[in-house]
Amino acid sequence: MKKIALLGPAYPLRGGLAAFNERLAYALQAEGYQVTLYTFSLQYPSMLFPGKTQYSDDPAPENLEIYEWINSINPINWRQVGNKIAKTAPDILICAFWLPFMAPCLGTICHIVRRKAGTRIIGLVHNAIPHESRPGDDALAKYFIQSADAFLTLSESVANDVRMMDKQKPIVEAMHPIYDSYGEPVTKAVARQHLGLEQAGKYILFFGFIRAYKGLDVLIEAMRDSRIRSMGIKLIVAGEFYGGEEQYQQQIDEVGVRDLLILHNKFIANDEVRYYFGAADLVVQPYKTATQSGISQIAYHFEKPMVVTKVGGLPEIVPHDVAGYVTEVDDRAIGNAIVRFYDYAREADFIKGVQQEKKRFAWEGLVSRLEELF
Repeated sequence: MKKIALLGPAYPLRGGLAAFNERLAYALQAEGYQVTLYTFSLQYPSMLFPGKTQYSDDPAPENLEIYEWINSINPINWRQVGNKIAKTAPDILICAFWLPFMAPCLGTICHIVRRKAGTRIIGLVHNAIPHESRPGDDALAKYFIQSADAFLTLSESVANDVRMMDKQKPIVEAMHPIYDSYGEPVTKAVARQHLGLEQAGKYILFFGFIRAYKGLDVLIEAMRDSRIRSMGIKLIVAGEFYGGEEQYQQQIDEVGVRDLLILHNKFIANDEVRYYFGAADLVVQPYKTATQSGISQIAYHFEKPMVVTKVGGLPEIVPHDVAGYVTEVDDRAIGNAIVRFYDYAREADFIKGVQQEKKRFAWEGLVSRLEELF
């Protein structure tokens, strides 16, 4: 039985990356691998974390071995962790990478484990170049790239970014699998009752952490379309602001659409996610930049049509006019897509498309692609 070390966010940390790593661990266990997760005792210093808390209120995942060992800003810790993992002699170390800030920490641990234990290092690269770039990002990302033997990416655009930094090492691509760990779907009626919404209403959903690159400002602008108001369409915004809340609140008032918005500006607990997706007719992702998106994969799990923008890997994930609409990053184009969805009663057709397309996103497929690198 191969021993796999999996580095990256995991419980008690919250968020999409933690959910991804935990679900990947289960998928690897299902294929007979022995998996140990190594997560952070300190992931982000509080001054660098824009949200309210980094930690989950949910119960710990069952049947996973998780060690909170890694301190992202302590070089002495990096060497200690590298040495401790090397002593366990894993056959494979899979290291999540999503932010250049993490490169010194994760890259150093990977270098030590590879040198001392002869372990093969696979970089699981969610983003090579961040959505919100800072000076020094390229140099930091290259340091991490140098620490790995091979890479798995979740979109072609990220694979291309990695190839720009290293043209020699193997890279395989896999589609981001469905997030199926948020419970079974609930009916629209049950979801709307739970959230206190009108049963006969028209609701679209923007879900997840609110950051500048995700384009909520573009969607707010789209909501001023007189057709959207006349059709009675309302936008549910469910997620925690990661900076700039005052700016969004000011925009909502300036555009004059506050009565069309339902703001649940908080972190949505895992057991509440299904109600937000269940209540919505359509999930809208007006992203300005993207690689892939976990939100799309939650929407696939709950079989919800989507509107996504033509950026990064999103058009690969949501084929136009099959599982939803792909638009330009433009408020008028997004508004047109929303109106067209209701005007032409596309919900039933798109749900069939979503049900067909979701077959592409099995976790077994991701494991199979990883095995090509093992």
